[in-house]
Amino acid sequence: MVDRVLGVDACKAGWVGVALGDDVRAYGARHIADLVAAAEVDGGPVAVVGVDIPIGLADSTPRLADLQARQAAGVRRSSVFLAPVRAALQAADYPTALAIHRAFTGGGCSVQAYRLGPKILEVDAWVRGGSRLVVEVHPELSFARMAGAPLEESKATWAGAERRRFLLAREGIGLGSDLGRAGRLAGVDDVLDAGAVAWSTRRVALGQATCLPDPPEVFSDGLPCAIWT
Repeated sequence: MVDRVLGVDACKAGWVGVALGDDVRAYGARHIADLVAAAEVDGGPVAVVGVDIPIGLADSTPRLADLQARQAAGVRRSSVFLAPVRAALQAADYPTALAIHRAFTGGGCSVQAYRLGPKILEVDAWVRGGSRLVVEVHPELSFARMAGAPLEESKATWAGAERRRFLLAREGIGLGSDLGRAGRLAGVDDVLDAGAVAWSTRRVALGQATCLPDPPEVFSDGLPCAIWT
């Protein structure tokens, strides 16, 4: 039997997760620690958690994981943002963060990436405070691996959402019409992304996954930095 795993994606209300084990279950919570706890109370221990958020923050250079993932994403390369360096994420405002990031790397960082800072730092603290295996996953790379090529349709379109739902169902990840609290908290794309993250996380648990880069980078925080599919 495959160990139970949990795929997690950020959403406006906090976090949404899809757990895979003997069945498929969805969870929602304001904080990632509460999400994982809810999944374990409901269905038992989770061996591996996959998260669509940067894990392992660079000190002064772009992360190879982001650069290689952008290349692998093909037509969906814009879905992969470059994670700001740690000092930039800790800045009080975006102009300061941008100046810090440029001073270290010579390049810019998007306002969207900076606004994810609180969630990135939440995961950063949670990962370093625990002992379970937690890996970074990018759902567009997961869907590309399921399909054999990057998806052309955006997940924000009906066609894109239906294509992603079909791919998940083909892999045994059926996301029904009633997902309880998770379905009320998260958007359609958030739930589909969490399902894709769960798919790659299961591959990690089975020893079937690969990562970018290989081997992972390690920065001053000591966390292996790679995106797994």
